[in-house]
Amino acid sequence: MGIVRLPFFVYGTLRPGEHNHDLFLRGRTESEEPARMRGLVLYDGPGYPYAVEEPEGLVTGEVVTARPETYDELVRALDRLEDYAPGDPRNLYERVAREVALADGTLVRAWVYVAAPTVAARLRARGKLIESGDWHTPR
Repeated sequence: MGIVRLPFFVYGTLRPGEHNHDLFLRGRTESEEPARMRGLVLYDGPGYPYAVEEPEGLVTGEVVTARPETYDELVRALDRLEDYAPGDPRNLYERVAREVALADGTLVRAWVYVAAPTVAARLRARGKLIESGDWHTPR
């Protein structure tokens, strides 16, 4: 597939206990660790959140490390779930590599799906910000 095999930072429906976690991640991961990513804020979407890049933001989620034998299949499935295709101007999300802090403070690079530029602009103008940065907190 040719992409760098980074773990994924998940902050919404792919988190443990959420419906897409069971559909996409169960049985495909080596580890799932609590983590926080700086430089993002969350906006409420229709049943899922959008992460938008903002320098002062902080988002809570998990770092998910895929089992090597499932990596290529998993990244294709997650790209489909997030309506992401490299270079497609109609993308809802972009998959980008960013640093994320594990609970013990260790920094790792991970893929994260962030709102595509046109979606991000719309959310900044009219979206409902999730102040806590944690989609699991009552909204």
